[in-house]
Amino acid sequence: MIDGLMGEKGDPIQPQDMPKAFETAWNNHDVEALGALFHADATFVNRFGRYVRGVGDIIELHRTVHATIYRDSTLENELIDLTPIGEDATVVHFWSRLAAGTAHPAGPHVVDTLILAVLARQDMMWRIQALENVALTDPRSGEAVLRY
Repeated sequence: MIDGLMGEKGDPIQPQDMPKAFETAWNNHDVEALGALFHADATFVNRFGRYVRGVGDIIELHRTVHATIYRDSTLENELIDLTPIGEDATVVHFWSRLAAGTAHPAGPHVVDTLILAVLARQDMMWRIQALENVALTDPRSGEAVLRY
């Protein structure tokens, strides 16, 4: 369980733990816990290309979808890799599989995305500074693609 920026064992979240922390906050539909994973001036780009800046706007973006179309959704994240770019910055890539439920207008379905997050450590705490979520699609047709 996320307690602020604490991992499941009560230790501070490390870069490799961020995909699971994001997944846990999403699956609990806890937008405040999701927001706690971000720096105050962080940026977020969703899979539709919507760009927001600031943890307040990130929370509000997610509050809206968690109250409506994604209220019964679940997320499953899988770490791909970590690329340190200094002692206090790391790039994290992870797969994300969103399972939308019956609350979604299209009904239950699955969407796979690739997430790139830049994490920065301040005051001994790792948080997301920038995150971009890219839907996996066929470049010729635009059809959604599920990874295997």
